Amino acid sequence: MIISVDFFYLLVGLLFAATAIMNLRDRANPRRVTTFLFWGLYALVYLLGERIAPLWGGVLMVAMALLGGLNLVRAGSSSVPDEPARRASATRLGNRLLIPALAIPVVTMIGSTLLKDVKLDLGVLSGPLLDPKNLTLVSMGCGSIAALALACWLTRATPLQGVREARRLIDAMSWAVVLPHMLAVLGLLFSEAGVGKAVAHITTAYVNMDSRLVACAAFCIGMAVFTVVMGNGFAAFPVIAGGIGIPVLVGVYHANPALMAAIGMFSAYCGTLMTPMAANFNIVPAALLELPDKNAVIKAQLPTALPLLLANILLLYFLMYQ
Repeated sequence: MIISVDFFYLLVGLLFAATAIMNLRDRANPRRVTTFLFWGLYALVYLLGERIAPLWGGVLMVAMALLGGLNLVRAGSSSVPDEPARRASATRLGNRLLIPALAIPVVTMIGSTLLKDVKLDLGVLSGPLLDPKNLTLVSMGCGSIAALALACWLTRATPLQGVREARRLIDAMSWAVVLPHMLAVLGLLFSEAGVGKAVAHITTAYVNMDSRLVACAAFCIGMAVFTVVMGNGFAAFPVIAGGIGIPVLVGVYHANPALMAAIGMFSAYCGTLMTPMAANFNIVPAALLELPDKNAVIKAQLPTALPLLLANILLLYFLMYQ
């Protein structure tokens, strides 16, 4: 393929490496060395990928967890225009500021639909234009690059300023940036360790799975509750799907696996709306907005999350054979 997902992993790794170097050079950051180590180690995950031996990958993750857990990752200073300048720029650009943001979904849709079968024959550069195995992810990466180019054109800034702004946001979110990645890996570890089988044993022993409605409710609520505990639906899915979804819904009630997975993940997202463990979704926004109540975002989302979870149970019950 011409544009592969590895290219974007490399770009993300370089972005985190730039964040690490900027923090190391920032003498105003009281934890600049440890902050540099944290983001530098995370950059290695993307830059080296599968070339990292499993043992060293585990050591890397433990080191990052210690740096974050011991509060050794701090935000540095960032140079941003003063408020009058920002207001003047916003007034000048108006709604055109939305163009870069809208470019991401537009380019993603174009790449995933219109360009999915495009192939080139240019000698060395021959093959599918976009990586067919990671079509949506590659298309979104192309959309992000297009959005950066449009933002630079609109604001008359340089790509380097985009890197500086990325560093400022990464510093503001701190270790929570890596939380979805860590929890997804933890979900796979739970699956390998047999946690899904333990969940299946507990649920079938104490919950009457002879009722299809009960089985649907146990699956959806289990996805939401486990996500509340883990903070990430990707960590919950292999456990609950392996414990209830596949053996009970698919194995016993012959549910459509694709529909079961889709509604299961949607139920997990209901849990995401209700947990402080999803720090990058619920705690970081409260900090960025300087809200007096750090749980304000969760409280605002509860009236949506609970009815939506009930709707998912009913959808799975009535549509599981579609």
